[in-house]
Formats: sequence, structure tokens, C-alpha cells
Amino acid sequence: MRTHFIAIGGSAMHNLALALHNKGYEVSGSDDAIFEPSRSRLEKKGLLPAELGWFADKIDTDIEAVILGMHAKADNPELLRAQELGLKIYSYPEFLYEQSKHKTRVVIGGSHGKTTITSMILHVMHFHNIEVDYMVGAQLEGFDTMVHLTEDNDFIVLEGDEYLSSPMDRRPKFHLYQPNIALISGIAWDHINVFPSYENYVEQFEIFIKCITNGGILVYNEEDPEVVRVAEAATNPIRKLAYRTPKYTVKNGITLLETPEGAMPIAVFGAHNLNNLAGAKWICQNMGVDEADFYEAIASFKGASKRLEKIAESTNKVAYKDFAHSPSKVSATTKAVKEQYPERKLIACLELHTYSSLNAEFLKEYEGALDAADVAVVFYSPDAVKIKQLEEVSYEQIAKAFHREDLVIFTNAEAFRNYLFGMDLDNSALLLMSSGNYGGLDFAEVGEKISS
Repeated sequence: MRTHFIAIGGSAMHNLALALHNKGYEVSGSDDAIFEPSRSRLEKKGLLPAELGWFADKIDTDIEAVILGMHAKADNPELLRAQELGLKIYSYPEFLYEQSKHKTRVVIGGSHGKTTITSMILHVMHFHNIEVDYMVGAQLEGFDTMVHLTEDNDFIVLEGDEYLSSPMDRRPKFHLYQPNIALISGIAWDHINVFPSYENYVEQFEIFIKCITNGGILVYNEEDPEVVRVAEAATNPIRKLAYRTPKYTVKNGITLLETPEGAMPIAVFGAHNLNNLAGAKWICQNMGVDEADFYEAIASFKGASKRLEKIAESTNKVAYKDFAHSPSKVSATTKAVKEQYPERKLIACLELHTYSSLNAEFLKEYEGALDAADVAVVFYSPDAVKIKQLEEVSYEQIAKAFHREDLVIFTNAEAFRNYLFGMDLDNSALLLMSSGNYGGLDFAEVGEKISS
């Protein structure tokens, strides 16, 4: 099958291109900018476009499927040519459904935790040599790509993102997968540029539940009141299974999970990750993995990339980086590190980098998010605010939003770096939370400071 990707360089798109190439499809693509690691990975498989840009003459009637990425605009020359020729145009999630409509689809949704839960499930399957198709939003240890598609595997595990499908298709991605087994980990308002009100955002999860196939299963977090409300209100013919955070203890920086066989040390930590683990266990059991086999496998799970990822550790210092940026994620991650290292000074640094976090109206959602930290630092770039064409966010607005008098705020990357490297980090835990890089911070250099 010949497929063409419009905006092949994206994180998700290039992984799908690699998966189809590995499946034996003829793959081509275009983009106006391709960065690492997409560039090297596409080049290695011979899929890197010869030149950057959009070329309408690449589109002809031999193409059986055009896959449209979010980076492409509605007036993209290749898209317009594909429409003119009447070619079949898919969004990324539409094509994934097309590839999996004869499989049992397991879809992991939620405002937070979905990458980690999906990663946990795939780790367990990989540990026990159970072959499944998948799509996950992070690079996992032991997996070559973030997307894997076959003709033969019975299950596909999909991370169910609530963001839009394509410039042409404004439906959330997870509405298109029609899960046989679904999970909702939590609901906390996000993507305010797309979902202007909390009620509108919650409605997307109500629709997601309605998309579960008749006789399917909904696994949900019973510790999230909004999740409970939407789950219990659903009237479609599905089976509902609730989960909650299992019992655990922390001793000498090691988390011990209570299991039927006794306390078991695990590599991940934090109440939110233990909650994620409980959801993953229900899913795995419904995929045919028994409880004992799940525990055997999950003990070696070290976490998804950029989710409480350890940068470096020495005798009395440790540093982590985390993708956390939404208020609920920031709060959960900060609490987790403080619980793991209660005797150490917790220095929590947050970069406001996303559209939502830099929105003056949304900022108030961050109140209390850094309360578990002994030292709380916020960094944001006024240039990022301008690039996103938002109203300027002031120092005073941020200070008021977090409702913390000792909050340290930086708007200059060099000043933030100097502050960080000038600190005494003895007997401390450093937590760097961002979907960016603090204006060019070298995390390897941070690691050197911790290790020295």
C-alpha cells in the first residue's frame, strides 16, 4: 500500500511512518521542518524527504492513503492537490483505527497519566513476550518505535489523546478509536485553546465513554470525583471497573508496594504513579495477564521517558526531570518527590511553556501546585508568550496565581541558569518540570553538578 505523509517530521507522524515502513508499506512524506530525533530516524530507513517544503507534484493517483499531520495547514499545497484528485485523506487517529478495526482496541485516556499507564502495560506485555500492536507518546526502553502495527496481533494498545485529530478534523483523537477496553485516569481542564470551558473539556470524556463498543469495558479511577461522575452517568451497555491507589510504604528512598505475596520493591514512586499502576493492572488482567505475572513484570518498570526521569544522583543529592506542566501534574509530581525524599530540601522548578500555562486566565489553576516544595521556582519566557500571540503575563500575575509569597520567578534563561548552578544542593532533591528546556538549559551539565 502506498501512503504519503503531509508533515512527516512530527513525533507521532514519523513514528507511524516508520511503523508502516516496517510493515512493508511504500511510504513517502513531506515537511517544511524536521528536527532530531525524527530526522535521523527517517534518514536511517530511507524515508527522509530529499528537500524541505511542500510539493504538489508529489501527489498523484497512485497514492492509496494520505495521512495529514497537525502541523499542516488547511491551505497546504499537497493537501489541496490530494483533495483535487479525490484521494483518501486520513488524520493520524483515523488511520490508526483503520489499521486496528479488526483487533481488540485498548485505549488509555485521561488528562494525566495516560503515557505512563500505556507504558506500564507495554512493559508487562514485553516482559512476558506477549506481542501486541501499540501507539504510545514516549520512547520506551526495549522498544524501537512509538508505534507498532502488524496484521497478526490480536490487541492494540493506544494512548488516547484528547487533542484535535487534524486541521480538517476537529474531533479529539480518542473519539475515533472506538475502544473495546477503555481507561480514564483523571480529568483536569487542559488545552484551553481548544476547549474554552471546563464543562466543554469534560464533555469530551463523556463522548469518549459513549464511543466504547457495546459490551466493552471501562476501567476508571475512583479517586477522581469528576471521573466517577462521568463513569457512573454513562448508560451505554458496558462493564465498569473502578481502581484506586494501592497500599504502599516508602523506606530509605525505596517504594514498597503491598501485594498478596507481601511488600515488593518497585522502581517508580509517588502516589500518582501507584494509582497509574493500579489502572494498568486492571487493563493487563483484562488482556489475559494474571495478577502474579503482572507484579513480576512491573517490579522492573523504570518509568516512561521524561516522566520522573532521573538526571543524576550522588550520596546526598538527586535530580529529576519531568514533562509535568498542567496544574494537576505539577502538584502530583512535586508531592511524589517530597514523599520519596522527606528529609531533603525539595527544589521544584517549573517552566510555564504551553499555551494553557501562559494564559493569564488559566494561571489561577496553579494555586497550590508547588506547595510541597521547600523552594519553588517558576521560569517563563516573555518571547514564548509573544510567539503564542497571548496577552503579556506579568510577574505579579504569576506570584498571585501560585499564592506563595516566597516564589522565585525568572524570565531570563541565563539568570535562571546562574541561580540554579549557584545553589548549594547538598541534602536536596532537584525537580525540573517542563515540556521545554528552560531556554536552553543543558541537563547533562545539571547532572555533572549533582554528581560532583
